[in-house]
Amino acid sequence: MTKTDLVNYIAEETGLTKADATRAVDALMSGVISGLKKEGKVALTGFATFQAKKKDAKKGRNPRTGEVVEIPARVAVTIKAGSKLKDALN
Repeated sequence: MTKTDLVNYIAEETGLTKADATRAVDALMSGVISGLKKEGKVALTGFATFQAKKKDAKKGRNPRTGEVVEIPARVAVTIKAGSKLKDALN
């Protein structure tokens, strides 16, 4: 499902216009990003928990050439599915 598909689904399910549904989806994504930046964790109870984790710099290896490369430190996001999401898929 693409963002456009999600916007169309939300518009149909809620009776919102596509423009309002687009703003709602954008606000949700912005809120998750903001929460991760400020607190490092966003929990949507029953759906999913998003968590920002710091990854240290490390050395890796290019599988083609065997050359050792430096992988810089970064922040990665992990997503853990909630119980309602798991139940809906199983």
